[in-house]
Amino acid sequence: MNKPIAILLQTTIEPTENDWHIGRFSMLRDYLGSLQAVDGSQLFSITARDRHEVGAPDPVLSTLDRSTYDELWLFAVDAGDGLHEDDRAGILRFRARGGGLMMTRDHMDLGCSICSMGSVGAAHVFHTHNAASPVPPPDDRGTPYIHWPNFHSGANGDVQRVEPVLPLHPVMRDTGSASGTVMYLPAHPHEGAVVAPESDPLARVIATGTSLASGQRFNIAVAFERSRINGPAIAESTFHHFADYNWDPHSGSPDFVTEAPVYNLANTPRAMASVHRYVRNVALWLAGRL
Repeated sequence: MNKPIAILLQTTIEPTENDWHIGRFSMLRDYLGSLQAVDGSQLFSITARDRHEVGAPDPVLSTLDRSTYDELWLFAVDAGDGLHEDDRAGILRFRARGGGLMMTRDHMDLGCSICSMGSVGAAHVFHTHNAASPVPPPDDRGTPYIHWPNFHSGANGDVQRVEPVLPLHPVMRDTGSASGTVMYLPAHPHEGAVVAPESDPLARVIATGTSLASGQRFNIAVAFERSRINGPAIAESTFHHFADYNWDPHSGSPDFVTEAPVYNLANTPRAMASVHRYVRNVALWLAGRL
């Protein structure tokens, strides 16, 4: 019987009811926690938490390399102050000792506390941090106060069709789909931008989406292969691929979310199965089991 893979689901904000606190990722937590190995044992052991205190080292993140966690799924939902320098150092040491890292953010500068997190941080392009030059015009024009990057893949609660980048990465395999690949992920009105940084030859884009506003293709996920000095990592274009509100808007959202949701993903079993397969694949791949 294998020991369960220990995953830390972590936000970069203190517990705040009217925000994207860790409780808004409960469906992800419950799904991963429900999975079983072939022998019937628990596949993943899940811990879900918000950061302890902004402006001070987080007791878990700053010492993550000394923890028993196998993976960190970091949801950067802050406005720029979500990680202390000791937290960044602890996370980088964690990856250096072989830990798996999934790091995601959202539109514009939301989550930009991660941009200096080594090559995985460099994969995240923000409006004023790690910025493109020149800064492209907005993609989603329905929210004029949100500037690029803000790729419009659809309404919250909707489904977007995604395309794997060849050669097919293990994270994008889905033997239960018609194409043999992950075909659907949750949509979001304004996804962020991720790139494969030129500084890391082990990084490559593995999935793309298409904007419903402009028709532009944009990167959804960048994978960093395991090396002798670093564990594997995934850089994701938006934390909304994992949020309860995007899996089923009946779960509710912070009151600053103003766009009208739809309920297509929750009512489309094949698409939800695709989302589940993607999440499972990411968790297994980061643990070296896929």
